[in-house]
Amino acid sequence: MAIMKEFREFAVKGNAIDLAVGVVIGAAFGKIVSSLVDDVIMPPIGMLLGKMDFSNLFLMLNPGNPPGPYASLAEAKKAGAVTLNYGSFINVMVSFLIIAFAVFLLVKAINRLRRQEEAAPSTKSCPYCQSSIALAATRCPACTSELKAA
Repeated sequence: MAIMKEFREFAVKGNAIDLAVGVVIGAAFGKIVSSLVDDVIMPPIGMLLGKMDFSNLFLMLNPGNPPGPYASLAEAKKAGAVTLNYGSFINVMVSFLIIAFAVFLLVKAINRLRRQEEAAPSTKSCPYCQSSIALAATRCPACTSELKAA
């Protein structure tokens, strides 16, 4: 019974819930990026390079039955050919680079916000006794000295 209690405490902690939300949003973001790469970015690149579809770029390692050449990857797989699918790998690499760049920008923005929070001081030092006092203080609570208005 103690394990169930510990699991319940873990599951309702903010960190576990935040992690679950992050995984769900990450999966959805991955689908968006995959569509962006496959449907928006790669077709123009494929047209510029003379090939219409990167996902159909493959190298035949062992022909199937009937033997090739095959016009598409789907035909090669249907015939049972062993292929090295480097076009699919290129699509996945472009997707990864886009996701990595988006995560980089997100982390950069979060770090900037954290630095701004840390940079704003809420206290100052008393010029007489060097104790820490509130910024708006006009008298030091430690040494009772009068302070100049900042």
